[in-house]
Amino acid sequence: MSAIHSMTGYASLSADLDSGHLSLDLRAVNSRFLEFNFRMPDDLRGLEAVLRERISACVARGKLECRINFQPRTRAAQTTLDQAALLQLVQLTAQAQAVAPTASPLTLGEMLRWPGILSETALDLEVIQQAILERLAPLLADFNASRAREGEKLAAVLRERSVAIRAYATQLRPRVPEIVAAYREKLQQRLSEMTHAFDSDRVLQEVALYAQKVDVDEELDRLLAHLSEIERTLSRGGPAGKRLDFLMQELGREANTLGSKAGALDIAHTAVELKVLIEQMREQIQNIE
Repeated sequence: MSAIHSMTGYASLSADLDSGHLSLDLRAVNSRFLEFNFRMPDDLRGLEAVLRERISACVARGKLECRINFQPRTRAAQTTLDQAALLQLVQLTAQAQAVAPTASPLTLGEMLRWPGILSETALDLEVIQQAILERLAPLLADFNASRAREGEKLAAVLRERSVAIRAYATQLRPRVPEIVAAYREKLQQRLSEMTHAFDSDRVLQEVALYAQKVDVDEELDRLLAHLSEIERTLSRGGPAGKRLDFLMQELGREANTLGSKAGALDIAHTAVELKVLIEQMREQIQNIE
């Protein structure tokens, strides 16, 4: 059984390498689909396809932003002196000085600026890329752990609302016979006030029609079945947002049907309360992967 994950999450990781300081950040917000936005130096863009593949294996939905920053060591640590080239330049300078003794000799600064004397050590991109990939797994683990913690809170809210809906449905079912009996008594009372003799068959017919109108057993059965499916989905875990959203549509359909049977105040009141709870669940589900 896997956990329910929120689409919102954040994780960061940093490391000191021989060539510089590496930092990785991964954050996500809600989205209907899986979207990527990579922010990294152009030299590291070659990693994008691999990063996309590995993240996709762990994340199903959400708008993800992956930031990679690499800060090289100081320039002095990357600069090397070509002593052989400098010695050759000194010798050439001496030969030129012998030919043109009145010419000003090259200063040390001018020699160091001479092409090829100083060179910057190129960064080993393969080493940096390997360091990023090695740290991606723990970064994703932290990222998913944060999403799981948030998902656990969302699941708790959904279960709480589901219990409340079930309680309303359980309370309403035995009330229907009482509602019908009260309607029969009210109808008989009205007819007795109008005339001393009334058609009992007509009363039975009216009561039967009313009982059919306020019969909500079928709606309540479907409502409870949807609630059971929601609980199974939450217990099963994994990407569940789309399925839960569909179940919210089905719950809303049953609540609307109950509301249409508003000939009884109890049913109409219950339908309103159910719609409020269902909408609260729907809002939370928008955050679930």
